[in-house]
Amino acid sequence: MASFAGPASAAEAPVGWMRRDEAIMGTPVCVELWVDDRRAGEAAMAAVMDEMRRIDRTMSPHKPESELSLINRDAGHAPVHLSDEMCMLIARAIEFSRWSDGAFDISYASAGQLYDYRAGVAPDDAALAPAREAIGWHQLLLDDASRTLRFGRPGMRIDLGGFAKGHAVDRCIAILRARGITNAMVSAGGDSHVLGDRRGRPWMIAVRDPRREGEVVAVLPLQDTAVSTSGDYERFFEKAGVRHHHLIDPRTGRSPSGVRSVTILANDGLTSEALSKTVFVLGAERGLALVNSLPGIDAVVVDAAGQLHYSSGLLRDA
Repeated sequence: MASFAGPASAAEAPVGWMRRDEAIMGTPVCVELWVDDRRAGEAAMAAVMDEMRRIDRTMSPHKPESELSLINRDAGHAPVHLSDEMCMLIARAIEFSRWSDGAFDISYASAGQLYDYRAGVAPDDAALAPAREAIGWHQLLLDDASRTLRFGRPGMRIDLGGFAKGHAVDRCIAILRARGITNAMVSAGGDSHVLGDRRGRPWMIAVRDPRREGEVVAVLPLQDTAVSTSGDYERFFEKAGVRHHHLIDPRTGRSPSGVRSVTILANDGLTSEALSKTVFVLGAERGLALVNSLPGIDAVVVDAAGQLHYSSGLLRDA
């Protein structure tokens, strides 16, 4: 006797675009994807959020049991064994520091920890001086063979906020690819990675106006690209006419004032986020010169006067 399939269940019915939002790593996290059935979409989005929470558990400076916190606790006294992932990230951080001449430096944290943006507290020069002495990527003594890290200066600390979210969105895109998803976007705060396009149309990523909330200064049509924006409006306070924000120049321990925001386009989020911090510290002229020397990298910079600057690759495409 012939059998006839009944209607698909709600879980198996084609649904197209799905989206999920959560707050993880102290920032809004979003995943949007196209799937053929709801069950696959729900599982993929759950996997993305699980990965975000895993990275937060590993790399948060605020969780005392995280791998990062254990490094900061012990690496000043003895070499600390690292996970493969942490070893890779610190090696990449040292690489970014080397070719940015120290504009990117995860050991800025000895100074960064002295700021309290909620309470509006910035260190005075006397408090900042010993913290600045502890900064210096050359003293991150990484042994690749034994996968250990030791701090070469007293008082050193590291913080992966310069590119941990970029790494996280990369990892999540890899998870979605492994599940056969070809059209998706994962974002964590100012860091996004888009997979494919929006089913025949590019993803449209807006660059917000650093001074007018709800306004944008540029809209970028993208596919298969990572994009990171660093701005002086994310965590800040103003005191005596000075804007103190969470982006710290490792060479001074203070917030740079030459630009308001930097947006970087790259093949991966680790690179785009690290470069957004680097260009912010270098300023528009030196930062764009660096970007223009790197293949496959583009930038949009809003300087301290509110003027827009584009990398040469975007100008060619305009």
